[in-house]
Amino acid sequence: MLFWIIAAGLSAIVLAALLAPLRRRDENEAPAPDVAFYKGQMSEIENEHERGLLSEEETERARTEIARRLLAADRSGRREALGRGPAWPAAALGAVVLIGGAFLVYADLGAPGLPDQPLQARLAAAQELRAARPSQQQAESRAPATPVQAPQEYLDMVAELRAAVPERPEDLTGWTLLSRHEAALGNYTAAARAQERVIALKGAAATFEDRLALIDRMVAAAGGLVSADVEERLTQLLAERDDAAGPLYYMGLLHAQTERPDLAFRYWKRAIEQGDPAAPHVALARAQIPRAAALAGVDYSLPPLPGPSAADIEAAGEMTAEDREGMIRGMVEGLASRLAETGGSAEEWARLIGALGVLGERERAAAIWAEAQQVFAGTPDLEQVRAAAREAGVEG
Repeated sequence: MLFWIIAAGLSAIVLAALLAPLRRRDENEAPAPDVAFYKGQMSEIENEHERGLLSEEETERARTEIARRLLAADRSGRREALGRGPAWPAAALGAVVLIGGAFLVYADLGAPGLPDQPLQARLAAAQELRAARPSQQQAESRAPATPVQAPQEYLDMVAELRAAVPERPEDLTGWTLLSRHEAALGNYTAAARAQERVIALKGAAATFEDRLALIDRMVAAAGGLVSADVEERLTQLLAERDDAAGPLYYMGLLHAQTERPDLAFRYWKRAIEQGDPAAPHVALARAQIPRAAALAGVDYSLPPLPGPSAADIEAAGEMTAEDREGMIRGMVEGLASRLAETGGSAEEWARLIGALGVLGERERAAAIWAEAQQVFAGTPDLEQVRAAAREAGVEG
């Protein structure tokens, strides 16, 4: 209610400011020149009559003639004023457009049905949302199934793996493959359990990437929810590497889910600025940060994706063919190493296969294509990689 009182008061002030100049103009507006002239003549005739210079009959004739001219001049002045247009109706229309437009904009962008939300109340509500999150187990049980279409031979292979691996509980390779393929099929809960086994078998040797992969699977299994269990693991990862894009993205997602877009924006901004633009977590942060910035009241523009500088292009043009091939091979080896260690997007896999095809390393390109079929099995991304393999001549 207080908001509407303030809005009404400000509207009244604006309206008064619009109408004040018009009111002063109407009050101070001088009569038409002809009217003033004839009124002056009428006064002179009365003076001359009182001094005896004009007879009663002459005075009456003069009065009649000047009155006729005065009425004509007054009518002419009114027509001229009407030609200029009435000021008050125009002012009223402007006020309606201005004030009505402001309320329409607020009705579209604001939330007129919501009560006042002081900062402390909003912070308390966000904390309550955070405390009321379901557990990881509860979230997984409620999450809808997300089956993925895949070739029958691949489904049979995963079914065999699913049956065989539990019989070899110490088989690290088997559990690693099971976790990867269950995730590829959208069986994220099973993938998370398999990844937990991977970490248990590795013990202290479990890598940062192993634990981040578990978080990926847990969040997906919970339908996208960042549970308290996941938050605890994220805190541990950030304590080790506070610039890691994966944990930064998920911490931002947690705050976005608990009505703290300001904190979500801060985490996602760090992920974008400090992470590899090609990494999937950075891509997710870039996709979601504009809304968080808008809700947080921050004017933010995404930084452009990096590309080769003008100096790099000029330097490449001056290279010999051997040097240029060496540079390309260095980039290819770097990309291959990163995909092997941390994975990557379908676009990066396709780029690697295409580059190997250009370099004439068809056997290696075929091996990368075979691995990509397992990584992206049953997903739309596989077609993008398949197109690169077809171009490189290794699809068959």
